[in-house]
Amino acid sequence: MSQALPQVFAAIVASGANAIFLVDDPPLAGTGEARKQVIEQALSRRLPVTSSNSSVASEGGLVSLGTDRPTLALRAAFYVDEILKGAKPADLPIDRPSTFKFSVNVTTATALGLTVPQTLLVRADEVIQ
Repeated sequence: MSQALPQVFAAIVASGANAIFLVDDPPLAGTGEARKQVIEQALSRRLPVTSSNSSVASEGGLVSLGTDRPTLALRAAFYVDEILKGAKPADLPIDRPSTFKFSVNVTTATALGLTVPQTLLVRADEVIQ
């Protein structure tokens, strides 16, 4: 994947894109290392990266808004516990995520020459300096 990134980003830039939305899908976005390579390639071309993966901003992306993964892991532990106690998976309730994390990377914004409005910073769950 990393060998194709320069060609992919050349095509993205040629298309006139001014930002990247990185999908939160392991087959497409790959591992954490692959995400970091995509973010590096985008930033080297002055393209901000956003994602629904809550870790993208901390990895160098501009903003991320997604489910809070530690909360999801805790909820998964509840299901495992219930199943180990004998509950049938089909009888367990289906939960939708209810906790989301909004992160803004001010360091990345500064590197891109962008100013993040104070109204966004005060709403962020995490501001990366």
